[in-house]
Amino acid sequence: MTAPSVSEVSQLLINWGQGDESALEKLIPLVYDELRKMAHYQMARENPGHTLQTTALANEVCLRLLGTVEVSWRDRAHFLALSAKLMRRVLVDHARGRGRVKRGGAMIKMSLDDSLAVPVGQDTDIIALNDALSTLATVDARKAKTVELRFFGGYSVEETAKILNVSVRTVMNDWKFAKVWLLRSMQKDFHADES
Repeated sequence: MTAPSVSEVSQLLINWGQGDESALEKLIPLVYDELRKMAHYQMARENPGHTLQTTALANEVCLRLLGTVEVSWRDRAHFLALSAKLMRRVLVDHARGRGRVKRGGAMIKMSLDDSLAVPVGQDTDIIALNDALSTLATVDARKAKTVELRFFGGYSVEETAKILNVSVRTVMNDWKFAKVWLLRSMQKDFHADES
């Protein structure tokens, strides 16, 4: 099967947004591989024995997408950006659920490896990252979307630029700023919790 064209996916999204249920039936098989790719990227960075699996993560994002009835889909880029945001929410919800079960002892830890360029071995709690990212979104929404697409979606600088409809240079600048901002915010919160 050949990869669907961007315009084909965009048109199906628009048709679905206008209430065409048959468009949804055609759309899901076309975008599911993209969702699995995003989920695989996330799960490859998790600790062995993680309770959430790639297929389960992709399926959960898919289910949440199906529940988004009030979205006026613009195009494939809008779909991918929302998918990355939903992937983030699924991971955070899962981490919070595990934290309630284990009283904080088994919170999901995500390594901020090369994607956020911090020293190897430094783990960051996904909930702390989510909180810092939510705060960044109030300061600069585009920078927060850049992080969602790169970190949670697994997209390259070039793919992120295309999705956000900005230059590669803009994505690189936003990415550099966001990494520093998020790390400082998370360190500040960590030290505040120690007090």
